[in-house]
Amino acid sequence: MIRPLAPRLLRLLGPCAALSVAAAVLLLTGFLAARGLEAWGLSLFFGEAPPLRALLGLAPVWNGIWPACAGTLCLVVLTLLLALAPGIGCGLYLAWYAPPRRRRHIDMLVDILAGMPSIIMGLFGFALILVLRRTVAPQANTGLLLSAACLALLVLPVLVTATREAVRAVPPSLNLAGAALGLSPGQRLRHVILPAAAPGIRGGVVLALSRAAEDTAVIMFTGVVANAGLPAGLFEKFEALPFFIYYTAAQYQDQDELARGFGAALALLALSSLLLLLARALRRAR
Repeated sequence: MIRPLAPRLLRLLGPCAALSVAAAVLLLTGFLAARGLEAWGLSLFFGEAPPLRALLGLAPVWNGIWPACAGTLCLVVLTLLLALAPGIGCGLYLAWYAPPRRRRHIDMLVDILAGMPSIIMGLFGFALILVLRRTVAPQANTGLLLSAACLALLVLPVLVTATREAVRAVPPSLNLAGAALGLSPGQRLRHVILPAAAPGIRGGVVLALSRAAEDTAVIMFTGVVANAGLPAGLFEKFEALPFFIYYTAAQYQDQDELARGFGAALALLALSSLLLLLARALRRAR
Protein backbone atom coordinates (compact mmCIF):
# COMPACT_ATOMS: atom_id res chain seq x y z
CA MET A 1 0.00 0.00 0.00
CA ILE A 2 2.84 2.41 0.79
CA ARG A 3 4.87 1.88 -2.36
CA PRO A 4 2.09 2.76 -4.84
CA LEU A 5 1.33 5.92 -2.85
CA ALA A 6 4.92 7.20 -2.89
CA PRO A 7 5.01 8.20 -6.59
CA ARG A 8 1.62 9.90 -6.24
CA LEU A 9 2.81 11.88 -3.22
CA LEU A 10 5.98 12.93 -5.07
CA ARG A 11 3.95 14.04 -8.09
CA LEU A 12 1.76 16.09 -5.74
CA LEU A 13 4.52 17.55 -3.58
CA GLY A 14 6.78 18.47 -6.52
CA PRO A 15 4.47 21.11 -8.05
CA CYS A 16 3.55 22.38 -4.57
CA ALA A 17 7.21 22.92 -3.73
CA ALA A 18 7.81 24.69 -7.04
CA LEU A 19 4.78 26.94 -6.52
CA SER A 20 5.88 27.79 -2.98
CA VAL A 21 9.33 28.88 -4.21
CA ALA A 22 7.81 30.95 -7.02
CA ALA A 23 5.32 32.53 -4.61
CA ALA A 24 8.10 33.44 -2.16
CA VAL A 25 10.16 35.08 -4.93
CA LEU A 26 7.16 37.00 -6.25
CA LEU A 27 6.17 38.10 -2.73
CA LEU A 28 9.69 39.35 -1.97
CA THR A 29 10.02 41.11 -5.32
CA GLY A 30 6.57 42.67 -5.02
CA PHE A 31 7.30 43.93 -1.51
CA LEU A 32 10.59 45.54 -2.57
CA ALA A 33 8.97 47.03 -5.65
CA ALA A 34 6.07 48.48 -3.64
CA ARG A 35 8.41 50.07 -1.11
CA GLY A 36 11.30 50.95 -3.41
CA LEU A 37 9.68 52.30 -6.58
CA GLU A 38 8.35 55.36 -4.78
CA ALA A 39 11.95 56.43 -4.11
CA TRP A 40 13.26 55.78 -7.62
CA GLY A 41 14.45 58.76 -9.62
CA LEU A 42 17.51 60.89 -10.11
CA SER A 43 17.29 62.05 -6.50
CA LEU A 44 17.74 58.46 -5.30
CA PHE A 45 21.06 58.17 -7.11
CA PHE A 46 22.41 61.73 -6.95
CA GLY A 47 20.48 63.46 -4.17
CA GLU A 48 20.58 67.22 -4.73
CA ALA A 49 23.80 67.14 -6.79
CA PRO A 50 23.66 67.77 -10.57
CA PRO A 51 23.72 64.31 -12.21
CA LEU A 52 26.42 65.08 -14.78
CA ARG A 53 28.76 66.69 -12.26
CA ALA A 54 28.14 63.80 -9.86
CA LEU A 55 28.95 61.24 -12.55
CA LEU A 56 32.20 63.03 -13.34
CA GLY A 57 33.10 63.27 -9.66
CA LEU A 58 32.99 67.09 -9.69
CA ALA A 59 30.19 67.40 -7.13
CA PRO A 60 29.80 65.40 -3.88
CA VAL A 61 26.68 63.27 -3.44
CA TRP A 62 25.37 63.37 0.12
CA ASN A 63 21.85 61.94 -0.08
CA GLY A 64 22.14 59.52 -2.99
CA ILE A 65 23.40 56.03 -3.70
CA TRP A 66 25.68 56.92 -6.62
CA PRO A 67 28.91 56.58 -4.53
CA ALA A 68 27.72 53.15 -3.39
CA CYS A 69 26.96 52.16 -6.99
CA ALA A 70 30.39 53.35 -8.13
CA GLY A 71 32.07 51.52 -5.25
CA THR A 72 30.19 48.32 -6.10
CA LEU A 73 31.23 48.62 -9.75
CA CYS A 74 34.91 49.15 -8.85
CA LEU A 75 34.77 46.28 -6.37
CA VAL A 76 33.24 43.86 -8.88
CA VAL A 77 35.68 44.77 -11.66
CA LEU A 78 38.71 44.45 -9.38
CA THR A 79 37.42 41.14 -8.01
CA LEU A 80 37.04 39.82 -11.54
CA LEU A 81 40.57 40.90 -12.47
CA LEU A 82 41.98 39.06 -9.46
CA ALA A 83 39.91 35.87 -9.78
CA LEU A 84 39.55 35.39 -13.53
CA ALA A 85 42.94 33.90 -14.43
CA PRO A 86 43.30 31.60 -11.36
CA GLY A 87 39.69 30.41 -11.56
CA ILE A 88 39.63 29.59 -15.27
CA GLY A 89 43.18 28.22 -15.18
CA CYS A 90 42.38 25.87 -12.29
CA GLY A 91 39.19 24.71 -14.01
CA LEU A 92 41.08 23.93 -17.23
CA TYR A 93 43.75 22.08 -15.30
CA LEU A 94 41.20 19.94 -13.48
CA ALA A 95 39.27 19.11 -16.64
CA TRP A 96 42.18 18.59 -19.03
CA TYR A 97 45.57 18.01 -17.41
CA ALA A 98 45.26 16.86 -13.78
CA PRO A 99 45.82 13.15 -13.03
CA PRO A 100 42.90 11.44 -11.25
CA ARG A 101 44.38 11.42 -7.75
CA ARG A 102 45.44 15.07 -7.85
CA ARG A 103 42.09 15.99 -9.38
CA ARG A 104 40.25 14.45 -6.43
CA HIS A 105 42.39 16.36 -3.95
CA ILE A 106 41.95 19.70 -5.71
CA ASP A 107 38.21 19.09 -6.15
CA MET A 108 37.95 18.51 -2.41
CA LEU A 109 39.79 21.78 -1.69
CA VAL A 110 37.55 23.67 -4.11
CA ASP A 111 34.46 22.21 -2.43
CA ILE A 112 35.77 23.26 0.98
CA LEU A 113 36.39 26.78 -0.29
CA ALA A 114 32.92 26.87 -1.86
CA GLY A 115 31.36 25.99 1.50
CA MET A 116 33.32 28.65 3.39
CA PRO A 117 30.96 31.20 5.00
CA SER A 118 31.54 34.71 3.71
CA ILE A 119 31.91 36.04 7.26
CA ILE A 120 34.94 33.76 7.71
CA MET A 121 36.49 35.20 4.57
CA GLY A 122 35.97 38.70 5.92
CA LEU A 123 37.58 37.77 9.24
CA PHE A 124 40.49 36.26 7.32
CA GLY A 125 41.07 39.56 5.51
CA PHE A 126 40.88 41.51 8.74
CA ALA A 127 43.29 39.13 10.48
CA LEU A 128 45.67 39.42 7.53
CA ILE A 129 45.84 43.18 8.02
CA LEU A 130 46.61 42.69 11.71
CA VAL A 131 49.44 40.30 10.86
CA LEU A 132 50.87 42.70 8.27
CA ARG A 133 50.78 45.56 10.77
CA ARG A 134 52.80 43.56 13.28
CA THR A 135 55.36 42.29 10.75
CA VAL A 136 56.30 43.87 7.43
CA ALA A 137 53.76 46.69 6.89
CA PRO A 138 52.93 48.76 9.99
CA GLN A 139 50.80 51.14 7.90
CA ALA A 140 48.63 48.39 6.36
CA ASN A 141 44.91 49.09 6.49
CA THR A 142 41.66 47.79 5.10
CA GLY A 143 40.53 49.10 1.74
CA LEU A 144 39.19 48.37 -1.71
CA LEU A 145 42.02 46.04 -2.74
CA LEU A 146 41.69 43.87 0.38
CA SER A 147 37.93 43.57 -0.09
CA ALA A 148 38.38 42.60 -3.73
CA ALA A 149 41.04 40.01 -2.84
CA CYS A 150 38.79 38.38 -0.23
CA LEU A 151 35.84 38.40 -2.63
CA ALA A 152 38.08 36.87 -5.31
CA LEU A 153 38.74 33.93 -2.97
CA LEU A 154 35.00 33.70 -2.30
CA VAL A 155 33.99 33.53 -5.98
CA LEU A 156 36.94 31.40 -7.07
CA PRO A 157 35.01 28.10 -6.70
CA VAL A 158 32.27 29.45 -8.99
CA LEU A 159 34.78 30.11 -11.76
CA VAL A 160 36.60 26.81 -11.22
CA THR A 161 33.41 24.75 -11.23
CA ALA A 162 31.88 26.54 -14.22
CA THR A 163 35.07 26.14 -16.29
CA ARG A 164 35.56 22.52 -15.31
CA GLU A 165 31.99 21.51 -16.10
CA ALA A 166 31.93 23.50 -19.35
CA VAL A 167 35.06 21.71 -20.59
CA ARG A 168 33.79 18.32 -19.49
CA ALA A 169 30.49 18.94 -21.30
CA VAL A 170 32.25 19.26 -24.68
CA PRO A 171 31.41 16.18 -26.79
CA PRO A 172 34.30 13.67 -26.87
CA SER A 173 33.94 13.49 -30.65
CA LEU A 174 35.42 16.98 -30.97
CA ASN A 175 38.49 15.92 -29.02
CA LEU A 176 38.84 12.79 -31.14
CA ALA A 177 38.50 14.82 -34.32
CA GLY A 178 41.28 17.16 -33.18
CA ALA A 179 43.52 14.21 -32.33
CA ALA A 180 42.81 12.65 -35.72
CA LEU A 181 43.99 15.88 -37.35
CA GLY A 182 47.30 15.61 -35.51
CA LEU A 183 46.75 18.40 -32.98
CA SER A 184 48.61 18.23 -29.69
CA PRO A 185 46.64 18.29 -26.41
CA GLY A 186 47.41 21.98 -25.97
CA GLN A 187 46.32 22.78 -29.52
CA ARG A 188 43.12 20.79 -29.10
CA LEU A 189 42.36 22.67 -25.89
CA ARG A 190 43.02 26.05 -27.47
CA HIS A 191 41.41 25.62 -30.89
CA VAL A 192 38.69 23.00 -30.29
CA ILE A 193 37.70 22.60 -26.63
CA LEU A 194 37.81 26.22 -25.44
CA PRO A 195 35.65 27.64 -28.27
CA ALA A 196 33.04 24.96 -27.57
CA ALA A 197 33.15 25.54 -23.81
CA ALA A 198 33.24 29.35 -24.02
CA PRO A 199 29.49 29.94 -23.40
CA GLY A 200 29.56 27.97 -20.15
CA ILE A 201 32.73 29.73 -19.01
CA ARG A 202 31.25 33.16 -19.77
CA GLY A 203 28.12 32.23 -17.81
CA GLY A 204 30.27 31.26 -14.83
CA VAL A 205 32.08 34.59 -15.01
CA VAL A 206 28.79 36.49 -14.86
CA LEU A 207 27.58 34.35 -11.94
CA ALA A 208 30.81 35.17 -10.11
CA LEU A 209 30.18 38.87 -10.78
CA SER A 210 26.69 38.57 -9.31
CA ARG A 211 28.05 36.81 -6.24
CA ALA A 212 30.66 39.51 -5.71
CA ALA A 213 28.17 42.37 -6.15
CA GLU A 214 25.72 41.19 -3.51
CA ASP A 215 27.99 40.06 -0.65
CA THR A 216 28.02 42.10 2.55
CA ALA A 217 29.81 40.09 5.23
CA VAL A 218 33.21 40.14 3.52
CA ILE A 219 33.37 43.86 2.84
CA MET A 220 32.13 44.77 6.33
CA PHE A 221 35.48 43.66 7.78
CA THR A 222 37.75 44.68 4.93
CA GLY A 223 37.15 48.32 4.04
CA VAL A 224 33.58 49.41 3.37
CA VAL A 225 32.20 52.43 5.27
CA ALA A 226 29.00 54.43 5.16
CA ASN A 227 30.11 57.84 3.84
CA ALA A 228 33.37 57.43 1.93
CA GLY A 229 32.21 59.06 -1.31
CA LEU A 230 33.53 57.90 -4.66
CA PRO A 231 36.41 55.36 -4.55
CA ALA A 232 39.67 57.30 -4.20
CA GLY A 233 42.20 54.48 -4.59
CA LEU A 234 42.96 50.80 -4.14
CA PHE A 235 43.97 51.24 -0.51
CA GLU A 236 41.20 53.67 0.47
CA LYS A 237 37.80 53.09 2.08
CA PHE A 238 34.79 52.85 -0.21
CA GLU A 239 31.01 52.51 -0.28
CA ALA A 240 28.97 49.60 -1.66
CA LEU A 241 25.29 48.95 -2.23
CA PRO A 242 24.96 45.89 0.06
CA PHE A 243 26.50 47.73 3.01
CA PHE A 244 24.46 50.86 2.27
CA ILE A 245 21.29 48.77 2.54
CA TYR A 246 22.46 47.13 5.76
CA TYR A 247 23.52 50.42 7.32
CA THR A 248 20.31 52.20 6.33
CA ALA A 249 18.13 49.41 7.73
CA ALA A 250 19.95 49.62 11.06
CA GLN A 251 20.50 53.40 11.37
CA TYR A 252 17.74 55.22 9.45
CA GLN A 253 16.42 58.39 11.08
CA ASP A 254 13.28 59.13 9.07
CA GLN A 255 11.00 57.62 6.44
CA ASP A 256 12.82 59.32 3.55
CA GLU A 257 16.08 57.62 4.52
CA LEU A 258 14.27 54.29 4.86
CA ALA A 259 12.76 54.79 1.39
CA ARG A 260 16.27 55.32 -0.01
CA GLY A 261 17.26 52.03 1.58
CA PHE A 262 14.39 50.22 -0.13
CA GLY A 263 15.29 51.93 -3.41
CA ALA A 264 18.89 50.76 -3.04
CA ALA A 265 17.69 47.22 -2.29
CA LEU A 266 15.57 47.28 -5.43
CA ALA A 267 18.54 48.54 -7.45
CA LEU A 268 20.74 45.72 -6.12
CA LEU A 269 18.04 43.16 -6.84
CA ALA A 270 17.69 44.49 -10.39
CA LEU A 271 21.47 44.33 -10.87
CA SER A 272 21.66 40.73 -9.62
CA SER A 273 18.69 39.70 -11.76
CA LEU A 274 20.22 41.24 -14.88
CA LEU A 275 23.50 39.45 -14.24
CA LEU A 276 21.72 36.12 -13.75
CA LEU A 277 19.72 36.58 -16.96
CA LEU A 278 22.92 37.50 -18.77
CA ALA A 279 24.57 34.34 -17.44
CA ARG A 280 21.71 32.20 -18.75
CA ALA A 281 21.86 33.91 -22.13
CA LEU A 282 25.62 33.40 -22.36
CA ARG A 283 25.29 29.73 -21.48
CA ARG A 284 22.82 29.27 -24.34
CA ALA A 285 24.81 31.33 -26.84
CA ARG A 286 26.92 29.50 -29.39
